Amino acid sequence: MDTINKLSILADAAKYDVSCSSSGSSRAAHKTGICHTWTDDGRYVSLLKILLSNDCIYDCAYCVNRRGNDRPRATFSPGEIADLTINFYRRNYIEGLFLSSGVLRSPDDTMINLIRAVAILRKEHRFNGYIHVKAIPGASACLIEQLGLLADRMSVNIELPTERSLGVLAPQKTRDSIFTPMRFINNRINEAKETRPRRRLGVPRFVPAGQTTQLIIGATPETDLSILRLSEGLYGKLGLKRVYYSAYMAVNEGRSLPALVTAPPLLREHRLYQADWLLRYYGFSTLEILDEHSPSLDEAMDPKAAWALRNLSLFPIDVNKADYEQILRIPGIGVKSAKRIVVARRARRLRHEDLKKLGVVMKRATHFLTCDGRAERAKSMIASPERLRLFLSDPQKTVRQQLTLPFDP
Repeated sequence: MDTINKLSILADAAKYDVSCSSSGSSRAAHKTGICHTWTDDGRYVSLLKILLSNDCIYDCAYCVNRRGNDRPRATFSPGEIADLTINFYRRNYIEGLFLSSGVLRSPDDTMINLIRAVAILRKEHRFNGYIHVKAIPGASACLIEQLGLLADRMSVNIELPTERSLGVLAPQKTRDSIFTPMRFINNRINEAKETRPRRRLGVPRFVPAGQTTQLIIGATPETDLSILRLSEGLYGKLGLKRVYYSAYMAVNEGRSLPALVTAPPLLREHRLYQADWLLRYYGFSTLEILDEHSPSLDEAMDPKAAWALRNLSLFPIDVNKADYEQILRIPGIGVKSAKRIVVARRARRLRHEDLKKLGVVMKRATHFLTCDGRAERAKSMIASPERLRLFLSDPQKTVRQQLTLPFDP
């Protein structure tokens, strides 16, 4: 099989991994396996997104590349991966590489080939672009170490939120085989940070852009509460940069899987990303967003607005007096606008029209803040929580129209 045919098969097989921040790009280049993401320093870059191989020894029920599926199979050599990447780079199609793989023969064998591909790029081609590589669960720590010294970012996909679901849909994998490399990567990242001031010039850094993971949503019956608790633990204990949520696409038949006609839960995925943002940037905890009595996110409303409605006693908040953390809790105010408010009010008291200029979405925020001593929400003519809920709810038709699959199934 020639390289072009391999590229067609392995770029298509890679599309189910959503760990590129914008893998659902609508650009024409996406058809050739190009995704887009943000680097650790905030740059938006294009990446060649491919698998080393879609030939896998595992038979995970949810995976399109499972051993039992009758699909075209292909495997790149490390040299082919390096040549493809450098040729795309020289033509200015990409700025980096996203490389994953099925488990070919064994986790260690697969890791060795991944290391060889990235080593050829770094050492023979002197490629200094961004590289994100998937570590293979069950691989040796010494191999993860070698790969981590070559890559900018690494990730180990958890895929299923609980050990029980993993046992049902992916019995050849274990929770320990997934979390052991994640802990190792986190420990090595922390060690590298501690020795950074003493590091000699030219000594490679270990995974400088951190690690991420992916969770499949909707293949198994876990609640949003259990998923967010897991994510909160990953951020707090393992220092992950990002948890990606992937709405399950019914590509395989199975007694333990949703029916093939089941639509991907895209709106649920969207709400999980919003809740995840609250965990990472807004100072919320999982139990503030959800609890045992309400374990599912409200699909009709974003999680921040839903929290505010449950806690109306905390509002209105005076934006001229409240601290940054309180201002962040106001619906319609994001991280950037909250920072602008804190800076701008040093010069003078802020008025209603000032908030609009600072980026506040007053249509939402006006019901939850005071400005110049006036309760702006009184202007809304909404006298009850029920009417306020109706006003803040997203029209379902509009929301669903905005959510599209990140690729053609």
